[in-house]
Amino acid sequence: MNAFKHSRIDLLLCGLIVFSQPLEPFAQTNSGGSRTNTKQARQERDGQRDFDFHIGTWSTHLRRLLRPLTGSTAWVEYDGTTIVRKVWNGHANLVELVADGPAGHFEGLSLRLYNTESRQWSLNFSGINSGVMSPPTIGGFKNGRGEFFNQETLNGRAIFVRFVISDITPNSCRFEQAFSDDGGKTWEVNWIATDTRVKDESDNTRRIPPN
Repeated sequence: MNAFKHSRIDLLLCGLIVFSQPLEPFAQTNSGGSRTNTKQARQERDGQRDFDFHIGTWSTHLRRLLRPLTGSTAWVEYDGTTIVRKVWNGHANLVELVADGPAGHFEGLSLRLYNTESRQWSLNFSGINSGVMSPPTIGGFKNGRGEFFNQETLNGRAIFVRFVISDITPNSCRFEQAFSDDGGKTWEVNWIATDTRVKDESDNTRRIPPN
């Protein structure tokens, strides 16, 4: 099912601007810029614990748009369980979702990996029948909200994918996926999941992503 296939956050195109200047001034500017960039990188927040809030066992209520980007307004609902575990000594985490609803049974897995150089997360998703990971959505958290992007294809058409994590508390959080087929001008939400914690873990490192 396409909506499940594309159920991860997610990368929008980044612009690369090249400045041309005379050789000597450029060398001077570049040297200063390198020092500035290095200083800024040191000051950037380390986000590798941003998903600590989600470690544990959750009750998941899921709504899925059956036929995204077709004009359809038919949604189906599922209820299930999400289990999130730390792997690689906390440098990554693994999400397992099992849910049932009118459209049938679903099992999905997401591997979240943190890049220490870019300070971004990649969310890598697979459905139990696919046998492979789909292209990741990539991004991070700011002001307690996570946004992740990707470019994929749906029914042979190139689309953008946006995955948002919001309304984060110690015992609940919300996940929303949207597609755009007009270059990001408009978005259609096709996946909404609400997690509610059902089991308190002994791990006291959980925290809401900082501002």
